[in-house]
Amino acid sequence: MSAAAPAPAAKPEGDRYKWAALTNTTAAVFMSSLDGSIVLIALPAIFNGIHLDPLAPGNIAYLLWMIMGYRLVQAVLVVTVGRLGDMYGRVRIYNAGFTLFTFASVLLSFDPFDAEHGAMWLIGWRLLQAAGGSMLTANSAAILTDAFPREQRGFALGINQVAGLAGMFIGLVAGGLLATWDWRAVFWVNVPVGVFGTLWARRRLRETAGRGGGRIDWWGNVTFAVGLSAVLVGVTYGLQPYRGRTMGWANPMVLALIIGGVVLLAAFVLVENRVASPMIQLSLFRLRAFTAGNLAGLAISIGRGGMLFVLIIWLQGIWLPLHGYDYSRTPLWAGIFMLPLTAGFLLAGPVSGYLSDRFGSRGLATSGALLFGASFVGLMCVPIDFDYWVFALLIALNGIASGMFGSPNSSSIMGSVPAHLRGVASGMRATFQNSGTAVSIGVFFSLMIAGLAGNLPHTLTAHLQQNGVPHAAAAQAGSLPPVASLFAAQLGVNPVAHLLGPSGVPPKLTPEQRRALTGREFFPHLISGPFHSGLTIVFLFGAALAVLAAIASLLRGGREEPGTGQQGEQGTSTAEGAASARAS
Repeated sequence: MSAAAPAPAAKPEGDRYKWAALTNTTAAVFMSSLDGSIVLIALPAIFNGIHLDPLAPGNIAYLLWMIMGYRLVQAVLVVTVGRLGDMYGRVRIYNAGFTLFTFASVLLSFDPFDAEHGAMWLIGWRLLQAAGGSMLTANSAAILTDAFPREQRGFALGINQVAGLAGMFIGLVAGGLLATWDWRAVFWVNVPVGVFGTLWARRRLRETAGRGGGRIDWWGNVTFAVGLSAVLVGVTYGLQPYRGRTMGWANPMVLALIIGGVVLLAAFVLVENRVASPMIQLSLFRLRAFTAGNLAGLAISIGRGGMLFVLIIWLQGIWLPLHGYDYSRTPLWAGIFMLPLTAGFLLAGPVSGYLSDRFGSRGLATSGALLFGASFVGLMCVPIDFDYWVFALLIALNGIASGMFGSPNSSSIMGSVPAHLRGVASGMRATFQNSGTAVSIGVFFSLMIAGLAGNLPHTLTAHLQQNGVPHAAAAQAGSLPPVASLFAAQLGVNPVAHLLGPSGVPPKLTPEQRRALTGREFFPHLISGPFHSGLTIVFLFGAALAVLAAIASLLRGGREEPGTGQQGEQGTSTAEGAASARAS
């Protein structure tokens, strides 16, 4: 009788711990995700602050690494640090990630250099910051799955997933607001949250699952990290012009990186099937819910990441200038006008997580994927100079669709695996998501450039000549790769002024011609036709990805036990049995 007495007191303590774990991990995932997108809008202020023109010849690599480097590192490292969490303690690796992320944020805000050296400083410390963020995101879902009972896991993981994707959306607004004050504030914003979160995590979080032990799979880590890095770096450099071509996919270095990366990833699979303590458990792919959920998540991540990039260019390069906004103000207002997307996601995410606990994940996730695709079809039908309420409704539906899909899908994935593999499972889930986001920019940007390349050079040359630009200068500007015009628009720079600047033509034109060429309406009207061709290709591809995600979601199997799959339940029971045995 005395032995049974402590049982009632354990529940309140468990309740307090699980809510502390949810709050801390949610703040960490939000902060890590926020930093992945906050720089996207703040890039003009950052490059002005370090006195570097990222659009000058030879400098576009700095721009691409600032955009994609953070996601690349997260995609590569999350599986490794998830496995380390299973081996040495998820809370231990998580706490180390909080410390590393905060330390890198401090150093990012104190860039002592200018120009190229300043850019290298920022890129280097952002890569280290991304490593800390990987340690947070890889272990947060596993910590929550350990802390919450199966009937509440969908809700907890839904909140965590909402925080991660909300950070991506809110970063677009926060970057614009903070950059108007000081570009360093983009990095300062992480410091107080990071310091408080680090101390709080060390004080409150504890290991609630047994450590798996084992040895580090060095060959697996090397082949995976180098292989995936090579593919993503190849995608990054493939976006750059090469020997007069609009993009660099014919560059031998790009081809060697991508082909070599694929070969190393194939070698990674062979290694993992032969080592005693593999980095990832390929056997997890025998679980239908795990495999289908990750494939669906990859497709949605590719669609979502590329869509954000394209919508920013659409707003900053065309719609906002047509509606009276100076190019220098478009980065901030683009983030503000995309708030319906954030609102839709914040509304749907927690609700769908709660509903998945009661009714299962498959129906909600599949419906979310289909609605996600429908929003792409709707955006494809919208004219370039749209009525904002139509645009706002469509991106709000897209946000709702992301929320409907994300929380149930994460709950299904994490609930399908044994308890002792949740760290590596969480890392694998994050790898699919981050790889999709990193690849999406390359895929969508390439499709957009392909749509522009057919019409933009001739259209640009003809319109420049009609406004007094000599044929030679107009032809030179028209022959420049479309990537320069799109990046100029994204950075809040007048694209026509940037294209004509090196030619020395503007001072020779009449004041009326200069006003017409560098005004708010010339470039948007000029690019509208070619840009719409690119948008059609991009949104059709996004809709196709959503359909594939819906099919994969349907294939995850029948209605599982809310919050867990059979294999996950077995692993949970085994872990609980071992804990009971140790207590006895």
